[in-house]
Amino acid sequence: MPDRKLKLKIVLLHIILLPTLLFVFYFFTLAPKPWTGVDEAVVEKIAKEHGREARKPFIDLGEGDLQLFAFLLAGAVGGFAAGYYWRRLVGEKKDKGQ
Repeated sequence: MPDRKLKLKIVLLHIILLPTLLFVFYFFTLAPKPWTGVDEAVVEKIAKEHGREARKPFIDLGEGDLQLFAFLLAGAVGGFAAGYYWRRLVGEKKDKGQ
C-alpha cells in the first residue's frame, strides 16, 4: 500500500511539474528582443540624463566569460579566506589579563 501511494505522488508531481516547465520555457521564448543588462537599461540611461558618457574601464576584461570567471575566482578566494579565518572574524575576544 505505501508503495502505491509513493507511485501516485510521483505521477502527480510529474503531471504538475512537466507542463509548468514547458510553459515557462515557452513563455521566455516569446520575448520580442534580447534582454538588456543593468548597465544598458539603467546605468547608461541615467548617466546620459545627467550629461555623462561612458568611459573605458580601468581593468578591461573584455566581454563574456572572462568577466564571469574573474568574479568567480575572486569570490572563491574571498570565501576560502573567510572560511580559514572564521574563528578570528566572528569568535569571542580573549581577555589579555587571563
